[in-house]
Amino acid sequence: MKESRAGGAGSSAPTVLRMILGKRLQELRQRAGASLDDAAKALDVTSLTIRRMEKAEVGLRLIYVRTLLALYGADEQEIDEFVDMAEQANKPGWWHRYRDVLPEWFTAYVSLESSAKVLRTYEPHYVAGLLQTPDYARETLRAGFPNDSAEDLDRRVDLRLRRQSLLTKSDAPTLWVVMEEAVLHRVVGGPKVMREQIDRLLEASQLDHVNLDVVPFSAGAHIGAFAPFTYFRFEEPELPDVVYCEILSGSMYLDQRSDVITHLEAHNRMSLLTSHDGSSALLNRMRKEYA
Repeated sequence: MKESRAGGAGSSAPTVLRMILGKRLQELRQRAGASLDDAAKALDVTSLTIRRMEKAEVGLRLIYVRTLLALYGADEQEIDEFVDMAEQANKPGWWHRYRDVLPEWFTAYVSLESSAKVLRTYEPHYVAGLLQTPDYARETLRAGFPNDSAEDLDRRVDLRLRRQSLLTKSDAPTLWVVMEEAVLHRVVGGPKVMREQIDRLLEASQLDHVNLDVVPFSAGAHIGAFAPFTYFRFEEPELPDVVYCEILSGSMYLDQRSDVITHLEAHNRMSLLTSHDGSSALLNRMRKEYA
């Protein structure tokens, strides 16, 4: 996933389990002292196919998995257990049912979001999707997809609300949102929608696993005032930290350590420009303006 640009994840955007198994295949191959060419010869495919399997860019064909694991010296029990997991990994995620309204470049995001242990996001323009009310979500999606039919718009809203269910799970991830005060001044859907949206933010900020920082206008220029991004961290040691950066026509997924550190440092610095009490006071003040 080193740097996938718009559509780079493609329609085969992997589930996190497939990413883990791909990484394990790579480790097993290297431990066995086998090269990409060695693995390719065993399957009568190109070395590119092996590389794509290891990077979770394609599904895991079970017959290929068995052959490779045997080549790498795995015993029958290990092979059977791995194949069982590969079978599960090849099943589409819950979001697959929304593929008609889910942009290819965003499919990987939903997969990562669904399995992350920590999400840290910066939003300069709109409320983070995981914290949007239905009416606010509808208005932002209507603006982003102006040619949608009413049915497609309903499905996009449903998908966004379905994503929010991860915050109510017993093992919900930690969500840390840094947003600009400008978000609260951008009137989306009218005063009533904005008031309800701010109520939602105030409610969410009281959750133990949610931290919400609002950077005030008075903070002036700062390091992150460019484009939205989200940082993902996972429990599984096989998975690197990933940063998602959004552009008008697509996105980039970055896992190079230098890129990840740059975004983490920006997030940390921006969070120091405000406080929990300051953010709550700002939210309450803006709510009164929409009364």
